[in-house]
Amino acid sequence: MVQLAALFALTALLYASVGFGGGSTYNALLVLNGTDYRILPAIALICNIIVVAGGSWRFWQAGHVSLARILPWIMLSVPAAWLGGRLAISETLFIGALGGSLLIAGLQLAFERKDAVEEPRSRHVARPFSYAVGGGIGFLSGMVGIGGGIFLAPVLYLLRWGGPREIAGTASVFILVNSLAGLAGQLMKLEADYGVASAADLLRGYWLLFPAVLVGGQIGSRLGSTRIPPVLVKRLTAVLILYVAARLLWRWAGMIG
Repeated sequence: MVQLAALFALTALLYASVGFGGGSTYNALLVLNGTDYRILPAIALICNIIVVAGGSWRFWQAGHVSLARILPWIMLSVPAAWLGGRLAISETLFIGALGGSLLIAGLQLAFERKDAVEEPRSRHVARPFSYAVGGGIGFLSGMVGIGGGIFLAPVLYLLRWGGPREIAGTASVFILVNSLAGLAGQLMKLEADYGVASAADLLRGYWLLFPAVLVGGQIGSRLGSTRIPPVLVKRLTAVLILYVAARLLWRWAGMIG
């Protein structure tokens, strides 16, 4: 557990440096650790909430989060994340969906243009598009235990939706609300499968991971804003994501083969 906690702390550090929570990689590490796939989304979502809660508040206080602009993206994502969290899926589908999500996210970070932050900002996006994209990401987020910001941020940059701080703040809040909704759905599912007491006991066995991501996330958010070039952090994070994605997809291929 100590080694797993150290990996979680490193993951939180890297993801927090670029404004994300790390839920996708927490999930992957838990899968590779042999954790029961039915409880690991809840663990990853709790870690997500710990990492992004402080960042979301700081972005809000600094004026980088506009409720009017973010609302179309979270209007359907929150109920969709709850629904995805409630959905019972097979282990094969879970690992395949998680591995595919990680592969897409890793490629996005690896090949993101260096001049993305230089793009024009505050472009208007049609609300139906925002609802559809937010809802789709939210459903996937709740189902596999991620926050979804790692998918939303590249979409916002591609649309030239806003400046880097506005997009980072929006992604952080998106992760937070989807993680809360997805966690609610996952806990309801665990209660039905195990009962309240048994589910609590299972989650309690991983308590060391929670302070680990708190420490890693705090360090990462400070280093990312002051000392480490964002492009370098994104490339390092991409390497980590693609490595665990390859491990998961290899396992998934063996399960369906």
